[in-house]
Amino acid sequence: MTEQMSTKYDPQSIEKGRYDWWVNNKFFEAKPESGKTPYTIVIPPPNVTGKLHLGHAWDTTLQDIMTRMKRMQGFDALWLPGMDHAGIATQAKVEGKLKEEGRSRYDLGREAFLEESWKWKDQYAGHIREQWAKLGLGLDYSRERFTLDDGLSKAVREVFVKLYEKKLIYRGKYIINWDPNTKTAISDIEVIYKDVQGAFYHMRYPLADGSGHIEIATTRPETMLGDTAVAVHPKDERYQHLIGKKVILPIIGREIEIVADDYVDREFGSGAVKITPAHDPNDFEIGNRHHLERVLVMHEDGSMNENAGKYEGLDRFECRKQIVKDLQDLDVLFKIEEHLHSVGHSERSGAVVEPYLSTQWFVDMKPLAAASVEAQKNDAGVNFVPDRFEKTYLHWMENIRDWCISRQLWWGHQIPAWYHNETGEIYVGHEAPADAENWTQDEDVLDTWFSSALWPFSTLGWPEENDDLSRYYPTDVLVTGYDIINFWVSRMIFQALEFTGEKPFKDVLIHGLVRDAEGRKMSKSLGNGVDPMDVISEYGADSLRYFLATASSPGQDLRYANDKVESVWNFANKIWNASRFALMNMEGMTYDQIDLSGKKSVADSWILTRLNETIEQVTELAERYEFGEVGRSLYNFIWDDFCDWYIEMSKLPLYGEDERAKKMTRSVLAYVLDNTMRLLHPFMPFITEEIWQNLPHEGESITVAAWPTVDNSLTDQSQSSSMKLLMDVIRSVRTIRAEVQSPMSKKVPLTISAKDANTHAVLEANAAYIERFCNPETLTIGENMVAPEKSMSAVVSGAELFVPLKGLIDIDAELARLGKEREKWAKEVKLVSGKLSNERFVSKAPEAVVAEERAKQADYLEKHATVEKRIEELKNL
Repeated sequence: MTEQMSTKYDPQSIEKGRYDWWVNNKFFEAKPESGKTPYTIVIPPPNVTGKLHLGHAWDTTLQDIMTRMKRMQGFDALWLPGMDHAGIATQAKVEGKLKEEGRSRYDLGREAFLEESWKWKDQYAGHIREQWAKLGLGLDYSRERFTLDDGLSKAVREVFVKLYEKKLIYRGKYIINWDPNTKTAISDIEVIYKDVQGAFYHMRYPLADGSGHIEIATTRPETMLGDTAVAVHPKDERYQHLIGKKVILPIIGREIEIVADDYVDREFGSGAVKITPAHDPNDFEIGNRHHLERVLVMHEDGSMNENAGKYEGLDRFECRKQIVKDLQDLDVLFKIEEHLHSVGHSERSGAVVEPYLSTQWFVDMKPLAAASVEAQKNDAGVNFVPDRFEKTYLHWMENIRDWCISRQLWWGHQIPAWYHNETGEIYVGHEAPADAENWTQDEDVLDTWFSSALWPFSTLGWPEENDDLSRYYPTDVLVTGYDIINFWVSRMIFQALEFTGEKPFKDVLIHGLVRDAEGRKMSKSLGNGVDPMDVISEYGADSLRYFLATASSPGQDLRYANDKVESVWNFANKIWNASRFALMNMEGMTYDQIDLSGKKSVADSWILTRLNETIEQVTELAERYEFGEVGRSLYNFIWDDFCDWYIEMSKLPLYGEDERAKKMTRSVLAYVLDNTMRLLHPFMPFITEEIWQNLPHEGESITVAAWPTVDNSLTDQSQSSSMKLLMDVIRSVRTIRAEVQSPMSKKVPLTISAKDANTHAVLEANAAYIERFCNPETLTIGENMVAPEKSMSAVVSGAELFVPLKGLIDIDAELARLGKEREKWAKEVKLVSGKLSNERFVSKAPEAVVAEERAKQADYLEKHATVEKRIEELKNL
């Protein structure tokens, strides 16, 4: 066993081939026939064209932790994988490839283009699976789904048809986000806002009656060509006399009316605004209220159309330059004011997004949102973790606008609507009408979010009734970032409530964003992005996973730094070497030889007690999704308690002559290491499987081993307290040695004065540990002993230590040190005494808490008095 373990933790060698072994043995597959309680997570589907980034790695690591833990706890855990077809992104990639070949999608036609897109999908889906494998994700590939597979496509059609029949889907002309490069509508989440240096262009629109002018300002002068009104506030006294009058639109010469509308901010600019209903969402609403004409002045590619007059054919930004010049020449434009403002850009193409009047398909969101808000007020609602994000969700749902669901693409779910070739009648259904030759299907596809909104139940076979759907739905938890609560989480909730009558998941665990070490968002422009696959190549998947899972609290952003991942590698190396030592001392031991029924040393009892405490802490914290705290608990137990203390103390019996003690120590090592690897496994699956396979164990894999549970028969608080006394003694002696720079190899006389018989007995019974770790020349243990002349001292609970000063320290330095210690204990006494003198605290706090504070007070008073006494003794030397 140990011959195969290298002397240094090498993640690449232990991770190689392990994932394939897990998958091939079907350890991750759900087993409905098991009769176990189901536990379900569906993976947030990554874009099929995408490359997994640190955010994906963080998100999926948390899900893997949960499903691995639940599987070990005896649940029938299903973690269902899948990918999103990523409409705009995939089509852009495929079109880019065709462009390099000198072709376009129109050269191929729709069917041939879709064949190319499926080839692209198959290639990149393989890349994503490779990255999942590198991360060690315990996914059930037998149930993998894709948003364009037949089952999900059927679900999409079902939802579209049902919503249309309920008049919750309609076709209309509204302002949407338009990407002129890809020539499609895009969702709000696909709009990235960037600060751009622009300008306010101040203009005078002349009154039609020649009596003067009205001033307006705009950041997009090219849109003035589509103005159909000027609006002022109805209570703005400056403009009361102008309401209802006409102004002449410069250059175009069209007469437009001055209207009164509450939307106008009287305090901003001149208090008058140009209204362009076809190119601004707020102007569109104003236009509806005042029955204004909608004049579209651009083509879909962002060039000016026939309504732009002499500017027809110009790119919108070229038009801006030309129209500014012309307006200046006409003395209409009288001031240009520099202005830094936030401008929407397409996430996919980088183009400046154009608010654009377009005929699209929409979902009427108000009734769906209202039902979701109502559900949140009772048991039908979803539990947000942290709960503050419920407000984010509710605010969005209570202020929601109708959802534009059509996209001008070929890759995606083609809208199941047909138009009669002669009458224009609309038919919506699962299949084409019987006389299909007389109908033409809508060319557009549905927004990718439309299909991903059905993900929790469509992946399980809905709308068909089947065993998986009835068993694994609703799912247990969704893990996602706070940045898509509005765009995805909310949509899954309202669609699930509408079509399944149940919430899609019980909990939503919200995490933040991964930022760089300086707290900046990772981006291509900053060049601060990190490829998780590169990190794995250097430090291993376990190091990255543990860092991601434990470096942040729910809902908080995470700062990435290589040195932090490296420190986790050091932790893994510590585990590796401690395990290697333990295994070297249990060669040939089998699982049935682990026997904890005999006499245990104080160290044995203490580490078993600490293991029980850690099992309880880790399980409770993990159930609350407090993985940062889980990490701290595991780290403290493994590094401090097990590696630094127990491993060292185990060497006494292991290298001694007492065979009974050796056997017990081997059993404790095997038992503790086995349970520790199980606790750590969800976080570090590879190293724990490797170590566990070398340990005496039962079962094929740690992935399906039982989750540790507390064995109260192994808890011994009395022995644990004795161990803590010994640890305090050893630490204190080491501290004294460090202060006087006396190496541990140098033997020094040590005297320990116990305050009572029980402490004396504990120290005497465990003198071997003190001799081993303090290296005394002589060791004297007694009760209430007089301090040796001219010695250094340290106070521990129940005892005082003395190390002769001769050759170790000068008395003045020791007095200075003791003076600081006296101040420390005086401060502690003051704090605890202040608390106990507060009648409100004493009367309202639980009895156990008050008793604990009184015990602290007595302990601190004793330590202060002991230090005070020692100072007086040294002064009299």
